[in-house]
Amino acid sequence: MASSNGNHTGATTIRIGSRESEMQYTVIAPTQEQVSSVSPTLSLALKQTHIVRDALQKAHPHLKFEIITMKTHGDKILNVALSKIGSKSLFTKELEIALEEKHVDIVVHSLKDLPTTLPEGRVIGAVCEREDPRDVVIMHPKHLEASLATLPKGSVIGTSSVRRAAQLKRKFPDLVFESVRGNLNTRLRKLEEGDTYHALILAAAGVMRMGWEDKISQYLEEDTCMYAVGQGALAVECREDDSSTVALLSPLGHLNTTVAVIAERALMCTLEGGCSAPVAVHTKVTEDQLNLQGGVWSLDGSEELRHTMSTPLAEPDSSSDSLEQPVKMAKVSTTPYTGVVSRQGLDHFMSQAHNLGVNLAKHLLSAGADRILQAAKEQNNANLPSNNPNLPPSSSNGQKKEVEVNDS
Repeated sequence: MASSNGNHTGATTIRIGSRESEMQYTVIAPTQEQVSSVSPTLSLALKQTHIVRDALQKAHPHLKFEIITMKTHGDKILNVALSKIGSKSLFTKELEIALEEKHVDIVVHSLKDLPTTLPEGRVIGAVCEREDPRDVVIMHPKHLEASLATLPKGSVIGTSSVRRAAQLKRKFPDLVFESVRGNLNTRLRKLEEGDTYHALILAAAGVMRMGWEDKISQYLEEDTCMYAVGQGALAVECREDDSSTVALLSPLGHLNTTVAVIAERALMCTLEGGCSAPVAVHTKVTEDQLNLQGGVWSLDGSEELRHTMSTPLAEPDSSSDSLEQPVKMAKVSTTPYTGVVSRQGLDHFMSQAHNLGVNLAKHLLSAGADRILQAAKEQNNANLPSNNPNLPPSSSNGQKKEVEVNDS
């Protein structure tokens, strides 16, 4: 167990929380001065937790790390589209409870699964360097030479995301989009061993972390399908009052990724979007500028709003009276930065990124995004059964009906 005072110098274990894998159950036994971790129930989740653990081990070679896994609510309900389950914390709640109750010291998340408003007392202690945030197409073995544009009319595309479905319906109206749940192994098996799906749309980051780049048939650029807020980035969550752990996580933070996702999360938070609303982004960070493109869509893709804004990533003017005072240690700025810890020397850039996201969201709202998002939420709510939010409604012929929603 980690020492109760948060001083890891004498700690025997720092525990890392993660979703439990359906493929394997992994616990790294604690040893002297060990850091323990908890990870998701998917093999991809464990791989991502191992990435964070290995980075921490490299930064702190005198420590060891234990991985503790657990199933989340979203992992237990695999036969229902995510829009029907009705929760913004499907893949995080159980992990955050373990963190609150001090069963673990840190938790590893796919940032896109993490709500823009964190539970009280919790912060994102580090945002790791982003993997490729784009979406990709994996074709059925019968269609390896095809692209989305050349698939036959009526081809079925598997995706668990309303964001992807809405954008791609607009681009490819002759294709059919159906929900597909399960971890990456399960979804690939459904594609390759069955005849239901002609292709899957997945996050490039997950496919690449699994080592399956050779299965990718097509990368989707922003003019075809923009990606989810935070997609491709890993977030490490910890307790706000655990200053030693906040400091321990500091080497994992990646500046360009951090400012990019702060802008994206500020956009999403201001729009008040969620898993039931098609919201997407495309972000580019250069040496001196941050560019953010945001978009919202109706569920059927018939309506689209996109806009791009930029902000300079300039050093603060040292002669200005309003210059922020340097902080002596990591400080927590939960409200301004959607839960991301502000660190010495970075607060100015984080503030610029946050303001960019807020301003872009306000522009989209003034152009009608609120109406589009409200209609999408009402349409999803209309499909929620009144007696059990975890079960899909039945259609007139008694068959279950699903709607694609989130990015899993």
